[in-house]
Amino acid sequence: MSVSDEPVFLRSNAIIEPLVDRFYAWMHIVAPAQASMNLAKVQVPMLESYLQNPQVHVAASVNPALRGGYFVNVDESRSMEVAALLDTIKRDRADMLAFADAIAKADDLLRQSATGFDLTPLYPKLPPALNGLVELAYDTGNQASMHLLEPVLYTSPYYDVGRQSVQLSLETGIERPFILSTPRLPQPNTLDLEIPFNHAGLDEFFAARIAPTTVGRLREALELDDAQTVQLRRLLTDQPSLSPDRNVESGGRVRYFGHACLVIQSAEATIVTDPFISADNRHGDRYTLDDLPEHIDLVLITHGHQDHIVLETLFQLRKRIGAVVVPRSSRGNLCDPSIGLYLKALGFTVIEVDDFDEVPIPGGRVVATPFLGEHSDLDIRAKSTFFVQIAGANIYVGADSSGIDPVLYRYVRNHLGHVDMAFLGMECDGAPLTWLYQGLLTRPVTKRMSDSRKLSGSNAEQAAAIMTELGADEGYIYAMGEESWQGHVMATSYNPDTYQMKQIEEFLSWCSENGITAEHLFNKREWRW
Repeated sequence: MSVSDEPVFLRSNAIIEPLVDRFYAWMHIVAPAQASMNLAKVQVPMLESYLQNPQVHVAASVNPALRGGYFVNVDESRSMEVAALLDTIKRDRADMLAFADAIAKADDLLRQSATGFDLTPLYPKLPPALNGLVELAYDTGNQASMHLLEPVLYTSPYYDVGRQSVQLSLETGIERPFILSTPRLPQPNTLDLEIPFNHAGLDEFFAARIAPTTVGRLREALELDDAQTVQLRRLLTDQPSLSPDRNVESGGRVRYFGHACLVIQSAEATIVTDPFISADNRHGDRYTLDDLPEHIDLVLITHGHQDHIVLETLFQLRKRIGAVVVPRSSRGNLCDPSIGLYLKALGFTVIEVDDFDEVPIPGGRVVATPFLGEHSDLDIRAKSTFFVQIAGANIYVGADSSGIDPVLYRYVRNHLGHVDMAFLGMECDGAPLTWLYQGLLTRPVTKRMSDSRKLSGSNAEQAAAIMTELGADEGYIYAMGEESWQGHVMATSYNPDTYQMKQIEEFLSWCSENGITAEHLFNKREWRW
């Protein structure tokens, strides 16, 4: 077929869904050990359940009361494709399934045999799949545990980029199936590419948002055949769609892009927090990828949940980002995979930080600050809030950190000074422990136990305490998934009478009574100084 050399650009509403064995990619299904556990304990059983009764899964998927549940939203007419996917996983990922079983067996071994004495005799008893990939150790309370040698795991067969692929399409505005439950099967209007996430052709493709290219060049970069090139053309246009006010000429600016995403700018630097950005500029009610400058100095990641490290957005910006700043993990803890290793494996430049580490920016600095709670009481250290000093302003990026111990924020203020603007999450009645971490639990928990340990941020009282201890002049509450373009990731359903909304109202009233400017954000907002 003939390939035009006319200049083309990527359409504003072009999207990418990165896939691992056809499931939407996030950290717990990419990082080797966590991927094995979730494959064995969540994804395979879920596909098996679907095949036993597809109608039940589809009906549950469209029931608003069950939104965000682990139900496969694939029409029964395509159940044979799901069966083929399951067979492929069981055959081609047998080593990963065995690795997950080995972790469970090692946990049993430690529980029964690690009684405070020398652990050396236990190494020969470990399942062979773990040899060379773990270390056994006691903590100071004489409790034994197994530590994963995570950097080594990324060089092992358990990290297989052959599992990775991408699905390219155009954003339609119709909510996509929930990412944690529904595999992405090929569709007539998608371009499916069996390429790894760090494939150079993807960067070439997304560079066409800001600079012209040609169909021929993209075809070569992405290694497309004739049929795929036809699909590619649907994603391209002859005109760019970048916004004219993407940069700041003087002073400072903060733009709210939805959920926990802020774009913080001066004439010298741009910082983006937890990028989760719409690719659809047809509505006018949101900032989109069109509103970002060509270069982003730093991306700040607060924690590893699927709504805060969104590869769908990050891959489109990979070559435009100076570095991604991530909190350092506790090293080797199954429930606390390294965000740094994860993003480095995906082709990003990464800076890992501990609490109160500083990263300079032109005309200011970013300081990592502690993050409390929100992780179901699991021993997870890869989480950070941030204190951003830029253009003469002090901005606190609080993400989902809890005010359960407000004295912490007094230490932050004493160390770093007054806060002008604080941005907080108030998902104060979050999902239970097993909703997100079931695949990583090596010992069962009761429903009552799981329900008591939630993925919750601050309630009104705790958010007010954070504001008080920080001495913040202004407080802004994230929309927490209320924006229309985030349903496939968030699957939240609020109404004015839900507990979270009532708590936000209570917090806003407290702010008003105490002379603090406050607002519950939604869709878009801009501040200039």
